[in-house]
Amino acid sequence: RNPNSPIKMSSPLRHDKRFEGKHIIITGAGGNFGRSGCFYFAERGANVVALDNNMEALEETVSLFGSKDLSAQGPGVILPHFCDVTNISTIDAAIDFAVGKFGTPDMLWNNAGYQGQIKTTLDYSIDDFAAVMNINVTGMFSVLQGVAKRMVSGNSDNSKKFSIVNTSSVAALRGTPAMVAYSSSKAAVLAMTVSSAKDLAPYNIRVNAVSPALIGPGYMWDRQNDLHATSGSPYFPADAEEVAKGKINSVPMKRLGSIEEVVTSVAFLLSDESSYTTAFNLVVDGGLSGGLH
Repeated sequence: RNPNSPIKMSSPLRHDKRFEGKHIIITGAGGNFGRSGCFYFAERGANVVALDNNMEALEETVSLFGSKDLSAQGPGVILPHFCDVTNISTIDAAIDFAVGKFGTPDMLWNNAGYQGQIKTTLDYSIDDFAAVMNINVTGMFSVLQGVAKRMVSGNSDNSKKFSIVNTSSVAALRGTPAMVAYSSSKAAVLAMTVSSAKDLAPYNIRVNAVSPALIGPGYMWDRQNDLHATSGSPYFPADAEEVAKGKINSVPMKRLGSIEEVVTSVAFLLSDESSYTTAFNLVVDGGLSGGLH
């Protein structure tokens, strides 16, 4: 095998017991990362509560999972529920739903987010900057706090162990041009991860972050390159194909990462395999940001 080719999730699912019977909440479950995460954990026997503000996309996640051949896999399920992370009442309702169905959550993948505009600092909309912060920072904190409270209240003897993973980005480390709001918001997520990890450690709650970059191919990869090409930033050529080539050439491994590689990294952080790891940022970028962690 080419050592630079993407990893395939080929391990027999019935032998992967890390998530069997676990209750996992995933936000942003209608998007590519969240949907793949729902499949990954449910296939391994987890009870997944899938949250998103786009019910059509969320129902598609559930429908696609239902069409899979699960004969050799665990008895996991995916239950969808509406959640707007900018609205605390819908967050509370979603967590109440999850607890009512499966009891205290064991794990949270705090994954909902908004990329925002791709424009230079001088052209960036103040309103959009505020929207990015509201979703990516305040919204992420609201979900984290709400789920963590339920973890603590459901663990009166402090015998259980819990895990939370926040989705950040390599943009937080590199300050990607023409993405000032997104980069700023994801840097805030990293600080939030470290601070909350320290606050929650006495309650046996680990909090870590995952920071992907250059994941593709697919619509989002192509769309981002198109927007960078038209952003007016001197750091990107005006041709989207040249933008893509330049990005890949900046990666030491000379390829894009896959969604599966992000999900398996999240799985490591959520599982007991990382039981002595908290306040950590796991970067999934082929070496792009090497030395900046």
